[in-house]
Amino acid sequence: MCLALPALVVEIRDDEIAVGELGGVRKEISLALTPGVAVGCYVIVHVGHAIGVLDPEEAQRTLELFGEIATVRGAAG
Repeated sequence: MCLALPALVVEIRDDEIAVGELGGVRKEISLALTPGVAVGCYVIVHVGHAIGVLDPEEAQRTLELFGEIATVRGAAG
């Protein structure tokens, strides 16, 4: 199973490397497939590569959904 997660770009290190944040975790990500991304953009990240740019509202809805899933899983386990 593959999973891509939305991350907020918080720092651009060079043309192809950025730092993305998801849930307080920061990680270097490649921007090679998403030229023109800027700080403040949301991107979809799969295995360390930004593979697309997300609308901020869509990113928030997705993150909220992941939060709900985590809450339900935590209550069940």
